[in-house]
Amino acid sequence: MSLSLDATQLDRYSRHVILDDVGPEGQKRLLDGRVLVVGAGGLGSPAIQYLAAAG
Repeated sequence: MSLSLDATQLDRYSRHVILDDVGPEGQKRLLDGRVLVVGAGGLGSPAIQYLAAAG
């Protein structure tokens, strides 16, 4: 797994990268992560919206 982030990613996620608990390694793990939302009812629908907006 390459830990390098391109210039666009560094600009977009700079506030995450500067955190000691996240850093470049943690941000790369977040970028490589996946999410499954089961159901799009009262709770799932807004969760899907927020996840989609977050990228």
